[in-house]
Amino acid sequence: MDVVITGIGLVSALGSLQSTWQHLLAGKSGIHFHQPFLDLDPFPVALIAFQPIALTALTERVVSAAIQDAGLDLPLLDCGIVVGSSRGHQAQWEALAKQSVGHRQDQDVTLLDWLNTLPNGAAIAAARLIGTQAPVLSPMAACATGLWAIAQAYELVRTGQCDRVIAGAVETPITPLTLTGFRQMGALAKTGAYPFERDREGLVLGEGGAVLVLESAELAQQRQAKLYGQIVGWGFTADGYHVSAPAPNSRMGAIAIQQCLDRSGLTSSDIGYIHAHGTATQLNDRNEAALIQQLLPDVPVSSTKGATGHTIGASGALGTAFCLMALKHQQLPPNVGLQNPDFDLNFVTQTRSAIVNHALCLCFGFGGQNGAIALSRTTDQYSAASRVID
Repeated sequence: MDVVITGIGLVSALGSLQSTWQHLLAGKSGIHFHQPFLDLDPFPVALIAFQPIALTALTERVVSAAIQDAGLDLPLLDCGIVVGSSRGHQAQWEALAKQSVGHRQDQDVTLLDWLNTLPNGAAIAAARLIGTQAPVLSPMAACATGLWAIAQAYELVRTGQCDRVIAGAVETPITPLTLTGFRQMGALAKTGAYPFERDREGLVLGEGGAVLVLESAELAQQRQAKLYGQIVGWGFTADGYHVSAPAPNSRMGAIAIQQCLDRSGLTSSDIGYIHAHGTATQLNDRNEAALIQQLLPDVPVSSTKGATGHTIGASGALGTAFCLMALKHQQLPPNVGLQNPDFDLNFVTQTRSAIVNHALCLCFGFGGQNGAIALSRTTDQYSAASRVID
């Protein structure tokens, strides 16, 4: 059963889906210096507003945008939910911890709120918003969470368990502990995010979320929904190597990509664009570049984290949305912040018009999580393009 995408809800430091896409094509970045916590120095982050946003508020915002974009009305009783988050309500837990030791008596967090701050909070918020009685899943796979959520949703629709699923990930990682932790690891940038740059500094944390409305092609056709594209396959593996560092040989990452291509019925020559994970850290960019060089050396590639920051668990969901926009508009988004590439790949440094029929989104997370999802234009999109050419 073909699985198509009929709606996208996205919020980043650059705004909504359309705003983010336009800013991205213009090479603009949502990364700026902020000091949201008085006990920490200012640092570059990608905030949606001037202060960190709450997870539930962001979840409701992206899910509502996706529902509106898909032309659906609430309630959606039979719509599945697969919405993940790597860090969940960590900000509230940090606030609660401070309050419990008497450091923040003014913080509006009590022990009675704990049920609303469990790791599945984003999925529950989405389920409550749409009023579903269908399956509700809350995956967590570090930075590969968003891709894993979309893959799970794809399987729910492909196997006929659901006709429609809302899937993606939401992340609000701007917290004192997260910032301090990445800084202690030496992974946090001092001025900005420059993926695959020779003088890259490290990652910049960013808030954001993206969810897709996945439907069976039959259901989408019945209601004459607009289509962004279709999911055609996925591949996931784990290194089993280190808690944070990727395996040096990227063997399992290569297997994940090959699994994805095999399931999709595609070859490397079919891929017209790769949305790379591209965190701007030394290890990730080096390993990922070597992996792409090995398997897909000539394919146009870019990372968008120089514009949106690293949205951790939501990054794969944002990347998938950008792949769908590339398929729809036949434009490749640039690798914002890249001036002097450290690797010999076909980097997109400026917005590029191209014939793109198939795209690949990659994610690599802590714990050796390797993920790939393949997306394609739909038959209707091919037909429309043919009519334009004729």
